[in-house]
Amino acid sequence: MLRMTVAAEEYLLIGDDIKVVFLGSTGNHLRVLIDAPKEISVVRSKVIEKSIEDKAILEKMPKYYRQVEHPEKFVKKPRKAIKKENTQK
Repeated sequence: MLRMTVAAEEYLLIGDDIKVVFLGSTGNHLRVLIDAPKEISVVRSKVIEKSIEDKAILEKMPKYYRQVEHPEKFVKKPRKAIKKENTQK
């Protein structure tokens, strides 16, 4: 599995004929555009999960969870907070 960070309007090319374009995000939603041939089925995970009635099969399906991108110690602090820390020392 590949995990990467992309900027808005960047894209991934899968093979020669599938393009996934990242259009940007708002809050908890990410907008993507998928350009693929008509022969290739593109289905959201929610649709697949709703169509499966057997709970045993549903439990075996992979689950992906959102992860915090960077631990707090690596998050850039605003300049005001840095100045305040330096003046307190």
